Amino acid sequence: MEQSELHIQSKSLPELPGVYQFYDDEKIIYIGKAKNLKKRVTSYFTKNHDSKKTRLLVRSIKKIDKIIVDTEMDALLLENNLIKKYQPKYNILLKDDKSYPWICIVKDPIPDIFYTRKVEKRRGEYYGPFTNVYSARFLIKLIKDIYPFLNHELNHMIKKETEGSIKAKFSENIKSIRHLIKGHFKKSIDELKDRMDVLSKQLQYEEAQEIKDKLDILYNYQAKSTIVNSKISDIDVFALVSDQTHAYINYLQISYGAVIRSFTLEIKKRLEETDEEILRLAVIELKQRFHSQSKEVVVPFKVNLPATLKITVPKTGDKRKLIELSKRNAKFYRIDKLKQIKIVDPEAHGNRIMEQAKKDLQLKEKPAQIECFDNSNLMGTNPVASCVVFINGRPSKKDYRHFKIKNIEGPDDFASMEQVIFRRLSRLLKESKPLPNLIIVDGGKGQLSAGLKSIKKLNLEKEVAIIGIAKRLEEIFKPNDKLPLYIDKKSETLKLIQQLRNEAHRFAINFHRDIRSKDALKSGVDDLVGIGPILKDKLLKKYKSFIRLKEVEEDELIKFLGKNRGRSVFNQLRN
Repeated sequence: MEQSELHIQSKSLPELPGVYQFYDDEKIIYIGKAKNLKKRVTSYFTKNHDSKKTRLLVRSIKKIDKIIVDTEMDALLLENNLIKKYQPKYNILLKDDKSYPWICIVKDPIPDIFYTRKVEKRRGEYYGPFTNVYSARFLIKLIKDIYPFLNHELNHMIKKETEGSIKAKFSENIKSIRHLIKGHFKKSIDELKDRMDVLSKQLQYEEAQEIKDKLDILYNYQAKSTIVNSKISDIDVFALVSDQTHAYINYLQISYGAVIRSFTLEIKKRLEETDEEILRLAVIELKQRFHSQSKEVVVPFKVNLPATLKITVPKTGDKRKLIELSKRNAKFYRIDKLKQIKIVDPEAHGNRIMEQAKKDLQLKEKPAQIECFDNSNLMGTNPVASCVVFINGRPSKKDYRHFKIKNIEGPDDFASMEQVIFRRLSRLLKESKPLPNLIIVDGGKGQLSAGLKSIKKLNLEKEVAIIGIAKRLEEIFKPNDKLPLYIDKKSETLKLIQQLRNEAHRFAINFHRDIRSKDALKSGVDDLVGIGPILKDKLLKKYKSFIRLKEVEEDELIKFLGKNRGRSVFNQLRN
């Protein structure tokens, strides 16, 4: 079907909530939801899309299908389920929950509680899924500590409970057990307190003490898990951290001030989706996945969710602290993932950083080879420069180069920068070696203009990009741009540029110091009477600097140079 036909078809869609499906020649390639199907689908064929991926999607569409639903909430749920079922090429990737553990309560023949990864509804009641086995095991242990009749291993050894007594106690306490599994500890505590009061009034002190022991276990657990005001209950907290290719959404389920569940969802972007779009889908997915009945959703920014949910965007207070906690969890999850990638697949790690740098610096291609230049001089003496080379985001020290500045009088950073970049690129061209994709100069507009002159002299404007970084505000300057480019201070691109700049500075300073030391030593040794070229070289090798030589004791010089010559040199150094 031609684009014009698809456009006509889209305009015939109803102005109702629903889910739309785009097909290529064979299968579904994209699934989306809309409050108004006609407006949303038509926008694909009437707008000029900035995203290359979106333009590619539109060109691939051969057929449009739709499913009409009653409400926007229904559309969100259906979209989420269909994406997981069909996994279309252009949709963000969502993983299912098949591998997560559940807690099962079996009533017959003998009441029992255990965790399992296989859900069989006929077998009993299932609660979850839990984010890991440890959480499920811990909760089961907590319940068995409070209700020992469920600890069948212990009962078998001591033969304390009969089948009838287990069933009776289970029926009596099932409500509280369910509350515990759901994380509603306060409800269980309130029920146990009421029972303890009744037993105390009836003078059944032993039974009341047993209840008190159970309460102590719960109070201890609650004290360890409460992180904010215990009045905050039955809320879902979401926070998001994203980069160019992935988004990480952390979910905290809060009950009476305690975190009863934490989970981080990783989403792979396909169409440069916005943070708001991703968070909206993640909220629906995670509430479905973990069967949350909470009516209040706490998020870091406004999200368009169904009216049945209360949306809170806190600026201060305890709920804001929960947002920050959730965001920290998402950040650390992302950092761990990136560390793993860096270890397992360093090439993929480098490619990801290069892609991000390309986007942040608005480059035509990935800066696979980056070279950074820095000058160093002291009051115009011994001017030198350095060139450090990074390939795929990692230092290539074998390619580092030093330069002595030639035929430039005084401290002229601009002329020095122009000279070293010209010499470096000329040498690479002469030796037919790869040119850098990006040159970074340590400095602002002046140094940038100087470097650009050399690139133009060699007609390399199309092959080599160049930027400057100013130290004061970490501003990025680009040729022909009046205003500097500001990159997020926490971005990997800026950190990479800073690493290159610092490495070039260190390399230049060390080279400059070496030259100054050698020159100082040479000039001092040259003034010594009675010392020939061979002995001068020996002194240079042994003492490295003239200052060190002046600190040497007479006995050492006599031992090194002989009695007469050693004394002579010592006296000259002291005068």
